[in-house]
Order: sequence, then C-alpha cells, then structure tokens
Amino acid sequence: MKFDNSAYESKMKKTVEVMESEFDTIRVGRASARVLDKITVPYYGTPTPIEGVATVKSPDPRTLVIQPWETSMLKEIEKAIAASDLGISPQNDGKVIRLPFPPLTEERRKEFTKKTAKMGEEAKVAIRNLRRDANDDIKKQKKDGILTEDDQKSAEKAVQDLTDRYCKLVEEKVAKKDKEIMEL
Repeated sequence: MKFDNSAYESKMKKTVEVMESEFDTIRVGRASARVLDKITVPYYGTPTPIEGVATVKSPDPRTLVIQPWETSMLKEIEKAIAASDLGISPQNDGKVIRLPFPPLTEERRKEFTKKTAKMGEEAKVAIRNLRRDANDDIKKQKKDGILTEDDQKSAEKAVQDLTDRYCKLVEEKVAKKDKEIMEL
C-alpha cells in the first residue's frame, strides 16, 4: 500500500495562501484596500471589518477614501485606523475619511522586509510541522503493518520532497514581496 500525502500537501498549500493574504496587509506605497483587512471597528458591540460598515474606494494610487454607511461610525473608524500599525494618519472631513499613503522611507521599507521575512519563516515552520505530522502518520502506519519498510522510506522521501518544494515556494514569494516593497 502507498501513503497518501495529499491532505498534507493541501495544508501546505493553504499555509502559503495564508502567508500571501498576510502580505496583502503590508502597504507598499500604493493605496490598497487590503491594508484595512485586519482592522475592525465596534459595530453594535461586535468587532466588524471596515468593509462591513463602509465603502472603501481608491480615487488615485496614493489615497484611500472610506465612506461609512452611518456617519456615527466616522469616529470609530478613525480611532481604529489610528490605533493600528498602518502608520497612516486618517483625515476626517465629517463625511469621509481619507488615508493618504506617503511614499515609504528607506527605513520603513526595511522594517517591512523584516516583517515579510518573519511571516515567511513562520510559514516554513508551519510547513515543517506538517512534515513532522506526516512522518508520525507514516511511522504509525508502518507500526500497524499497513506500510512496508520500503513504503515507509519512499513515503518519507515524498513528504520531504513536498516540504522542500513548499519551503522554496515560500522563499520565492518572500523575495518577490521584498522586491515589491523596495521598489521606489
């Protein structure tokens, strides 16, 4: 019998996807509504994403305009953005909130590349943990007599190849994001 590692492969793929979605929250000098994804505001006692209480538009490459559906949410949204780690001061004109994205300084760009490297390392740790789980599963199946010695060796090699492939993919994605961040 052969070991099925497709469940572990889909988990590794999901790990990379999660890392990429976290990358979207890092601003790179251009206005993107994705930087607001992790920011929530209290809406009738429930933490709600900004997109759940307002319309977010980008009239130009360096500005986001947030128009709440209820004007009472203006102050809450402004407070939540100010308290976040975006590093942008919201401008409230009584109707909408404007978020001007200044060009990133060299120092800020380096901070962001450190942040992407950390996210990449966390993703690789998660992938290696999945490898460990798969190898434990393989050893259990060998012990239970489901797999032979040869099946165990080939399954462990297949899992290692899968791990190497996804770790390399993570490194490529981190390098791509770093290049995007360091562009002027």
